[in-house]
Amino acid sequence: MTTTVRDVMTDRVVALRKDADYKEIVSVLRRYRVSACPVIDDADRVVGVVSEADLLFKEADQELPTGLVRLRWRLKEESKATGVTAEELMTRPAVTIGADATVGDAARLMQAKRVKRLPVVGRDGRLVGIASRMDVLSVFERRDQDIWDEVVKEAIAGEFGLDPDSIEVTVTSGVVTIAGLIDRCGTALNLLARIRHTDGVVSVRDRLSYPDRD
Repeated sequence: MTTTVRDVMTDRVVALRKDADYKEIVSVLRRYRVSACPVIDDADRVVGVVSEADLLFKEADQELPTGLVRLRWRLKEESKATGVTAEELMTRPAVTIGADATVGDAARLMQAKRVKRLPVVGRDGRLVGIASRMDVLSVFERRDQDIWDEVVKEAIAGEFGLDPDSIEVTVTSGVVTIAGLIDRCGTALNLLARIRHTDGVVSVRDRLSYPDRD
């Protein structure tokens, strides 16, 4: 089983229109106790994300640059310190993900882009949900028995055609321990990789014997 973003996302999303004003943005973030919201256009396509950090430019006592650079900064209408609408304040482009992407893909994207949540979009770019770090981590609540069933029945017996009775597998709190003899190094290594990418697996303890192990 591969868990997708659709499986873990929240489909009731708090979003803002591009013309939402500063006070409306603050009210929405406080009312729903979220630190950021996707910003959508008239067709419900995600065009950016506005966060508490974006809003804090208003309150921060910034050290302004000097000379002509300072003048350009002060006159720039869309600078975040002078912005008054979601479109002017938001961070763009938004970092989004498709609903059919795996939670592994979502986790890697969050790490790479250093974001806490991902707006989830359909193929047309329209907002369909939002996935937070906690949503992605929810795969680790998967039952040990379900992990064991997938490893033994689907991976070992099904995908690799190995005799499950010749390989011992235990799962404790998401940690998979696998022992036994496999006659090909490549098969063993591919099996271990497959297990590591099984939803809910925290770690794999390799106790297998196979050629060229050292």
